[in-house]
Amino acid sequence: MADKSLEVKELAFAYPDGHQALYGVNLELSRGERVALLGPNGAGKTTLVMHLNGILPTMQGSVKVAGQLVDAKDKVGLLKIRHKVGIVFQDPDDQLFMPTVGEDVAFGPYNAGLRGAELETAVREALQLVGMYEFIDRPPHHLSFGQRRRVAVATVLAMKPEILVMDEPSSNLDPASRRELAEIVRSLDITLLMVTHDLPFAYELCERSVILSGGVIVADENTADILRNSSLLAKHRLELPKGFAL
Repeated sequence: MADKSLEVKELAFAYPDGHQALYGVNLELSRGERVALLGPNGAGKTTLVMHLNGILPTMQGSVKVAGQLVDAKDKVGLLKIRHKVGIVFQDPDDQLFMPTVGEDVAFGPYNAGLRGAELETAVREALQLVGMYEFIDRPPHHLSFGQRRRVAVATVLAMKPEILVMDEPSSNLDPASRRELAEIVRSLDITLLMVTHDLPFAYELCERSVILSGGVIVADENTADILRNSSLLAKHRLELPKGFAL
C-alpha cells in the first residue's frame, strides 16, 4: 500500500475566463495524517479540492490519490478515485436528499454495488462512527444542523474513502456540536484534509497546516508554529479569536 494518501505536484489551473487560480502547487499527505488547509477567500482552496477527485481536469502538473493518477479522461479510473476522495460540503443539505438518514447513508454504497447485509453493515458502521445510528429512520430535515452535518460525514465514511475532505466543518455549529464533531474527527482512522478559517479548530485537530494564498502555498508547517506567526497570519488575512492562547 502506498504510504502517501495524496501527492500533488506542480498543479496549475486557469479558468476559461483567464483567471489563474493555482500556480504550481505541491502538497503531500501521508496516510492517516490530518492537515488543515488555510487561506483567505479566493486563495484557490476550492479549486485545489475540486482537482482531488477530478471535478476539475488537471491542466498542468499531476494529482495522485493512494498512488493512482487522477485523470479526467480515464472514466473508469476516475470513478475509483471518487470512491477514494470523500468530500463533506459546508452545507449538509447539499448532501442529504433522501427520505431517511439511513437511505442517505446507503445511497453511495448502493450505487457502488453493495446490497443486502453488506450494505446494511456499511450504513450501520458509518452511522455508529458519527454517533447517529439511533436516527437511522429519521428524516434528515427533522435533525438539528449539527446532527445533519454528522450524517453528511457518515454518507462519505460509508464509502470507506482514502481521504476525507471537510469544507469548513465547524461553521454554524454551536459549541457543543463543535466539540462533538471534533471528538468524532479525532476518532477516525483516516487521512484528513480540512479546509477551514477556524484556526482554533485547525489547532485542535491538525498537527500540520498549509496556507494557500493567491494560488500558491506560502506556508507548510506545524499548526502551532503557524498560529504563533502573527505577521504571517495578518499578511494572508487569517485571524485568531480575541483572547485565544496557544
